[in-house]
Amino acid sequence: MLCSFSDTQVEHELPHIDGTPEQQEMMHKLFHQFNLTTDKARIIIEQFVEEMKKGLDHEGATVPMIPSFVTGRPTGEEKGKYLALDLGGTNLRVCEFELKGNGEFSVHQQKYVVAEELKTGDMRRLCDFIADCVDNFITEYGTHHIQDKLQLGFTFSFPVNQTDINRGTLMHWTKGFNCSNAINKDVVIMLQDSFLRKNISVHVAALVNDTVGTLMANAYRHPQTSMGIILGTGTNAAYYEKLSNIKKWRGGEQVFEEMVVNMEWGAFDLERRVLPMTMYDNKLDRKSINPRQQLFEKMISGMYLGEIVRNAMLHMVDQLALFNGQSSVTLNKQWGFETAYMSTMVVDESENLEKIRHILEETLLIPPTTLGDRQIVKHICIAVGRRAARLSACGVAAVLAHTGELEKGANVAIDGSVYEFFPNFQNYLVDTLDELFGTEVAKGIHFSLARDGSGFGAAMIAMMAHKAALAKSS
Repeated sequence: MLCSFSDTQVEHELPHIDGTPEQQEMMHKLFHQFNLTTDKARIIIEQFVEEMKKGLDHEGATVPMIPSFVTGRPTGEEKGKYLALDLGGTNLRVCEFELKGNGEFSVHQQKYVVAEELKTGDMRRLCDFIADCVDNFITEYGTHHIQDKLQLGFTFSFPVNQTDINRGTLMHWTKGFNCSNAINKDVVIMLQDSFLRKNISVHVAALVNDTVGTLMANAYRHPQTSMGIILGTGTNAAYYEKLSNIKKWRGGEQVFEEMVVNMEWGAFDLERRVLPMTMYDNKLDRKSINPRQQLFEKMISGMYLGEIVRNAMLHMVDQLALFNGQSSVTLNKQWGFETAYMSTMVVDESENLEKIRHILEETLLIPPTTLGDRQIVKHICIAVGRRAARLSACGVAAVLAHTGELEKGANVAIDGSVYEFFPNFQNYLVDTLDELFGTEVAKGIHFSLARDGSGFGAAMIAMMAHKAALAKSS
């Protein structure tokens, strides 16, 4: 390890509930199952650093550590207008960001609905539609008066094998898209072709991963930002790595000595060496569309946390320790307990836990519940959410230990609903780092909410790509 652990051992307080002795006993068992101890966290961090090194060394490692081709750091003083395109679901978003220096910027943006027939038609038609939207946008917002080609960052939220800053072939479609003549083709070349045919003066300067975008979006305001994390429906992280440490790099010389690495860290511990998976996690994994994959993601991201809580609740129902052994059709359904319910339940401080009662009885249609039942559900939500935050802290600690920034201090940008809306998530993160490395180290790590990696981040990467191209040519 590149940073020494502190000797702290923290005992987390067992929750007390106003239930039967059997309920109290089961609650204690469950608490220990979800409690990530300081010792266990240390083991996870050490393994994480090992897996990172493997990913930097060779292709095919569990944690892929994908070079993003994004090099150099913004200063916050750059100026100019840059476009961003964000395609990843129902809408196409076109944005123009004007960088004003001193970390300041303004934005115009417009959303366009992507019709169902475009999602499953020929790729050329989709690219033509995108080009028409960009043309409409720049005509409306007056950018067409600019003589130089507009530089554009394209956030294309589908699996891509990236081969350069603005080159990448589509591996396969997801999210309901299934355009023909697209698989194994370069998406940037196809889009650029549409711009050329329509005589639109736009250059696709960068193909963007939204996690790398999160890092760059924050770096304009805070140039010392060294890591970007998504903690939302899914999870991922990106950070600045010395090019000399990316042993598998075959992309030739770069202008700058650092490159952002897209970790794809959700895949960590596929081998199940260190992650503390419970029976509730195993059940979720078995019934998921991708069993035995993305295990780290399944323990910390918003898509899955509610399902872990549901599995734990049903186990207690089966032991006759919750809801008097009764469930409901809704609770019995996979994904029947939404992660959003957890945030509401965790902050319910009313005497009878009325908000929790409302969700359980009125929304999930569970027969009348006792105060003890409601307290159990609240503590399960706290335990699952806190474990997610503590595991996230292990990932952060591994990256910063690897880069040597734990001791020096670091700025970490985070985007996503779990980080933004789950109560106390940031406090749990900081407390875990404090436990592991001591207060001084924890104080030096600054977390900030960085929104819009797919928009502003993409524009920033277009700017950085343009800057690197100019530096290369001179």
